[in-house]
Amino acid sequence: MKVLIAGGGTGGHIYPALTIADAIRRQVPDAEITFVGTRKGLEKDIVPRYGYPLEFIRVAGFERRLGVGTLKSAAALVSGMSDAYKLVNRINPDLVIGTGGYVCGPVLFWGAMKRVPTAIQEQNAMPGVTNKILSHFVDKVFLGYKDAGKYFSRHAKIIVTGNPVRRDVTEADRQEGYKKLGLDPMKKTILVFGGSRGARTINESMVYVERKLAGNQRIQVLHATGDLGCKAHLEALGSLLETADNLHIVNYLHEMPLALSVADLAVSRAGAIGLAELMARGIPSILIPYPYATANHQEYNARALKAQGAAEVILDRELTGETLYNVIERLLKDSDLLNMMHRGALKAGQKDAADHIAAEALAMTGEGREG
Repeated sequence: MKVLIAGGGTGGHIYPALTIADAIRRQVPDAEITFVGTRKGLEKDIVPRYGYPLEFIRVAGFERRLGVGTLKSAAALVSGMSDAYKLVNRINPDLVIGTGGYVCGPVLFWGAMKRVPTAIQEQNAMPGVTNKILSHFVDKVFLGYKDAGKYFSRHAKIIVTGNPVRRDVTEADRQEGYKKLGLDPMKKTILVFGGSRGARTINESMVYVERKLAGNQRIQVLHATGDLGCKAHLEALGSLLETADNLHIVNYLHEMPLALSVADLAVSRAGAIGLAELMARGIPSILIPYPYATANHQEYNARALKAQGAAEVILDRELTGETLYNVIERLLKDSDLLNMMHRGALKAGQKDAADHIAAEALAMTGEGREG
């Protein structure tokens, strides 16, 4: 069988697509899976590394303010519709899945028009514009958050699956994590990260926190600052790092599954896939939503998890080192609360989301079984 998966622009759309593709392959080993993206998105670098073929179409985000940009994006949409029409006809897929990004629109539209089984996967509690439009055409809508359902077409067949999480995240061994990352298994571990580029406000606030925790015999910090913030962060802490063996500052965590395996508490932004990984491991978290995310979707994600007892939320504009330290101290001193948040996180997370999505999607083709 042939499967088209469209999704791109950012890692938040690409990695779920790859995880779903892997799940489809586990259930239908001979499935021919082709990805669709644009030459401007991160997918052009990421997808080939995972061994999947990648096709490109011309499409761009639509400018909402009238001007030259509007005409350019309209022209790109026309080109994208033409490219997608030719692509869908050439590959003649048995199933089309979209995971978000502008590239999904034309591909899923033509798939639906050809009466090919179609589905979209929405990662966020506040859906993107493209997915909201597509919900009127596709056969199934897979949600990472139940709260997102109210924003879709009332005729859409909505299935709450949770967000897909890579198996290496759920299966990473805690003891191996301590060993490979050089951490003390007798100390509570705070994992801090703000995405591949880091998060400036989190880094700045963590300087205060790390100064307060330096030399602590019960707590250790594993902090990924991002490439742009690492040098300044190391300079801000200065000679403190020479004596405080409980502070581990790196620019990037290449072993994120192992880092998640050892974390007792996380401090992070609120991107959907990062949160799905935290929830799958049952990690209590302090979430600082990125304030400039499209439609403020990170705050919606964070609020949804707070409502489930899995997280605390600090808005970026309210973030200070002292505020963050006080929340960390309160949580780590209250083992009952931390355990309650751990249970809330596990309940919010769904480790088998990718397999669930794959089974539901394949069921439309006769290759799988319903839910």
